[in-house]
Amino acid sequence: MSQAGGEGAAYAVEAHGVAKRFGRITALHHVDLDVPRGGVTALFGHNGAGKTTFLRIAAGLMRPTSGSLRVAGLDARKEQAAIRGHLGVVSHELFLYGDLTALENLRFYGRLYRVADLEARCAEVLTRVDLIHRANSRARHFSRGMAQRLAIARAFLHRPDILLLDEPYTGLDQRAVATLNELIEGFREAHHTVLLTTHDHHLGFTMATDIAILRRGEVIHHTPAAALSRTEFDALYEASLQ
Repeated sequence: MSQAGGEGAAYAVEAHGVAKRFGRITALHHVDLDVPRGGVTALFGHNGAGKTTFLRIAAGLMRPTSGSLRVAGLDARKEQAAIRGHLGVVSHELFLYGDLTALENLRFYGRLYRVADLEARCAEVLTRVDLIHRANSRARHFSRGMAQRLAIARAFLHRPDILLLDEPYTGLDQRAVATLNELIEGFREAHHTVLLTTHDHHLGFTMATDIAILRRGEVIHHTPAAALSRTEFDALYEASLQ
């Protein structure tokens, strides 16, 4: 249910001078990052590099200490409510209701986003993540991988045009990884945008059209993936861990 706003903008996410501090700790240091619309941008970096913090800020789950951010062409400080309809989010905290079934979880979120064909859409996304047979099972009985798949289904439910995926492959088996890759590729082919983080840098590089590498809260490399060979990327990635 993408809403009118920034569909014509060249960039899905535009960050300029974005900083985030937690007391004396600086998680992001004046990050400048433009995420091209219609591609898959993968964020890489060591633990604590600032990847999750940046995604949380882009998702509206956290406010930056300073800097400006536009998402879907909209000002993140002033137009957060309008931005939400553009975003599908998978984060470390899955935000699922354990006492609700998989279907009930999707219905709840679908009503928040006013998904018109809700029952059909729920069945469609549950089928895509191979959970239709567990539609009436309570989420608290799900393994981490199953819960992750349900969170992915929820992210696609309202037909967003930007996906923010923080470690979306966590807990997924090989078959589920292939399914998610197909979903991401189809999303990109529809000229929608994916911004993701993953510790699997080989998989991330394979999926990405653009890569950004963070180190200690700063973007140290940002380039189209096609501009790098696998060997060149591996060297940049390993250097960022030093």
